Amino acid sequence: MSFDPAKAIDRFHAAINDLDFPEIEHWFAEDATYVSNGVGSLAGRAEIMAAFRRYFDDYPDQTAENSLVETLTPLSGRAVWSVRATHSKTGKPLIREGEETITFNEDGKVTRVDVTDYQEF
Repeated sequence: MSFDPAKAIDRFHAAINDLDFPEIEHWFAEDATYVSNGVGSLAGRAEIMAAFRRYFDDYPDQTAENSLVETLTPLSGRAVWSVRATHSKTGKPLIREGEETITFNEDGKVTRVDVTDYQEF
């Protein structure tokens, strides 16, 4: 069975939507890179997971939907998404739309995520 980046992205995003931190951590390679306006430019699984936990402490009610998930190369794919959430302390709503390119290694682990927001948030 060959690796399908689009299906892997769907499963990766499902773990994020479920706030399943052990599963999210399992997806990342030890030396992964994550670049996003939401969490900054991060290097390494530990730093990525710490930022994810901080982000979801602020936005525990986040709901996200993909409008498109596609395979780009045998080890990468792209998702177009929208996010809705409310800041846990300020009550301010967060609305984000954007896309991300996700690159995997031969073991199916995420090695790089590049997030592009379509507007400032």
